[in-house]
Amino acid sequence: MGAGKSTLGPQVAERLGRPFIDLDRDLEQDLGTTIPEFFEQRGEKEFRLQEESHAIAALRLPDPAVIALGGGAVQTPSIRNELRDRAFTVLLEVDPDTAWQRSAGGDRPLARDESEFHALYERRRELYDAVAEAHVYDVDDMLLAAAGVHVHTGALESLGSLLGGGDVALVSDPHVGGIYGAAAQVALGARLASVHEVPQGEAAKTAAVAERLWSELRLDRDGLIVALGGGSTTDLAGFVAATYLRGVPWVAVPTTIVGQVDAAIGGKTAIDLPQGKNLAGAFHWPVRAVVDPATLATLPEDERREGMAEVVKTGLLAGEPLWELPAQEFVRRCAAFKAAVCLRDPDEHGDRAILNLGHTFAHALEAAADYDGVTHGQAVALGLLAALRLSGRATEVVEEVLSPKRVRVDRERAWAALQRDKKTRGGELRVVLLTEEGPVVETRPEPEVRSALDELIAE
Repeated sequence: MGAGKSTLGPQVAERLGRPFIDLDRDLEQDLGTTIPEFFEQRGEKEFRLQEESHAIAALRLPDPAVIALGGGAVQTPSIRNELRDRAFTVLLEVDPDTAWQRSAGGDRPLARDESEFHALYERRRELYDAVAEAHVYDVDDMLLAAAGVHVHTGALESLGSLLGGGDVALVSDPHVGGIYGAAAQVALGARLASVHEVPQGEAAKTAAVAERLWSELRLDRDGLIVALGGGSTTDLAGFVAATYLRGVPWVAVPTTIVGQVDAAIGGKTAIDLPQGKNLAGAFHWPVRAVVDPATLATLPEDERREGMAEVVKTGLLAGEPLWELPAQEFVRRCAAFKAAVCLRDPDEHGDRAILNLGHTFAHALEAAADYDGVTHGQAVALGLLAALRLSGRATEVVEEVLSPKRVRVDRERAWAALQRDKKTRGGELRVVLLTEEGPVVETRPEPEVRSALDELIAE
């Protein structure tokens, strides 16, 4: 009690687009009295029986929800069983002194004596730890935990302890492998079964490289593919994991800003085709994304600028200047924002499409350049310019933070690639725009979209 579940729970529910159930409040409504009065009249034993039936009913609801359990609910074995079988359970941490300060002086029946309160905390602690799949302190922590994203400086050294069982195949490019490969291999220890090298950057995302990995892998279905590197590496390795043996689990260990704030989160995996970017892929969520902001320290300045395009995109979507935060904090905030969007729309049937802000144009430019000569960050920065112009919004933030320059690509190839964008429906072009109410996906006339694209291309 006093951890803040009733305060933070509704915020998590809103971010996830799910209903919020405060079990204690629902109990009071159904019982027709307050919990303190019920305790006084019927006793704690009878209250726990009522709590048990209400908790199990809430946990068995057919649709996902965010449920705040009373502090003593985990004392009931049947509730613990339901949590294990049906829920992802997080423990909202609070130290006992703070919990006492928040709880004392009110009408909570179990918060009337400080020494007894502290003893109760200690008695329950083992049960809390037993049911919790993650320990969290705020809303972003909850969202990241629910999406399987672990953000922590030094996480790479703890990689082995963060993964489940089974043999591991490690995939990385020669550059990242040369910097972090040894640390990853030491962390994985005896579970490391094989190491696979793939080309650096977008050159990795081809059918030929995917086919080579399929041929090299010797994992069974209990095995695990670990992708160590940037967004291209995680895109490729995730796609290979989705298709090898009809699907094996994988873990993303992103080492670039693009990877840590975007590519490694949410389960989108893909390779490129000559006709366009990411046209062959699958939704295959990593069982864990291990994000170590310390790996950003070795990024060259040009790659850091590249990644900031995704940070600016996320900040525009969130309505917050996330690009002004220190690296560790913008990584965490951006990752939590994307995690929430992907959790409420895992397969991109709705809200998740907003994450493509600027990318309709960016992917077209990359395809027109044959994925050589126009980087993803450059293309996204230009795509954000186009999206903001079509939205009738100011472009100063993109220009000042990212300084995008027009690129030289074939206009007709870029236009042909844009028309194959995954958001197109019935031949109508749909783009992500920003409105006063937030981001939306709208159909726009072809001449308008073509003009916005042409403005990004140098003569």
